[in-house]
Parts: sequence; C-alpha cells; structure tokens
Amino acid sequence: MKRIVFDLGAVVLSWRPDALLRHVLPHRASDDASTAHWVREVFQAYGGDWAEYDRGTLTVPDLVARIAARTGLGTHEVQAAVDAVPHELQPVAETVALIDRLRAAGHRLHYLSNMPAPCADILEQREAALFARFDSGVFSGRVHHIKPEPAIYAQAQAHFGVAADELVFLDDHPPNIEAARAAGWHGVVFRNAAQAEAELRAAGWMAR
Repeated sequence: MKRIVFDLGAVVLSWRPDALLRHVLPHRASDDASTAHWVREVFQAYGGDWAEYDRGTLTVPDLVARIAARTGLGTHEVQAAVDAVPHELQPVAETVALIDRLRAAGHRLHYLSNMPAPCADILEQREAALFARFDSGVFSGRVHHIKPEPAIYAQAQAHFGVAADELVFLDDHPPNIEAARAAGWHGVVFRNAAQAEAELRAAGWMAR
C-alpha cells in the first residue's frame, strides 16, 4: 500500500494562467500571442520573482513592485493578477474522484505543492473539504524550499514520516518527478486522472 503524494496546481486544482490573464488583463492579453507573452512575463515559468514568492521569501507587495518594474505593467494590473491566482485554483472533479477511490482503497494521501503561503491560507479555508481528504501536506511557501530542490523532498518525507520507497508522487512537471525519483520516491508524470490511475495500477502502486 503505497502512499500517494499529489501536486496541487494543474493536478488537483485547475491552473490556467492564460485564462487568468485574459480575464483580469483583457487589454493586455487580447490574443494568443499577447497572452503567451504576458504569461511569460508575469509568471516567468515559475522562476525568478515568482519562484521567490513560491518559496516564501518575497512578500506580495515586493512581488508586485518587482514585476511592475520589470515588465512595465502598472502595479494595479500586477496586483489584480496576483489576487486572481487563488480564484483560478479550483478543484478538478476527475482528480478529486481519483482521490476518493484511493482513500476508499485504504491509501494514505499527502500533497506537495509549490504554493505561496497567502494562496495556501485562502485555499485551506475555501477548500476545507478537499484538504480533509489528505493526511498531511507541504506547501513550499511555509518551508522555504521549492520543487525540484532536493531539500523540499527531504522535508516532505520527514513530515510524512515514512521511507522514500513508500511514496508515489503525481506531478505534471517532469523535472519535479525526476527530482522525486532521485530522492528515492516513485513518480508518475500527471497528464490527467485517467492516465495517472492507469499508471498507478500498472505499476502495482494502487490497491485493487
């Protein structure tokens, strides 16, 4: 009976940065090309300023100021985008159903997410029923490390209190899965719930 560890964004919770920016900055993100440009500029492929926000070493006001200075966006525009992030993160029904099947089969479940503390606070309150399905979890913004850094996997494993070989990680970002495997965990690159469940079953990691 492996323990299954879920990433949150784009796995358990929807994450569509293009839709987010088209909604809050329609005058900037007006077509596919401009939207792609602003997704890169604001979120930086989750590196740079946004990585420090995820890590918990950059406050919201400092994040907004840095992005505005770097991109030329107004601070009110950046603030609107930052404020919209937790609202974009909504439960994905198919993944929640997979979580329920795993729980019913007796698996213990955890999460490991690159998530700034302000977003984590909002999500834990708003999605209390969802988080109640997990035994425990780790948010990057509260431990000051981010995936795929080895330290966050070590911290998460210690928090979960089990051997690395007992953990199977589901994440949509291949480098995060590679890092988990380097830490001794098992891993599945998540594309959708049906594919992930099929791979869990094929590997013998999901109770029948």
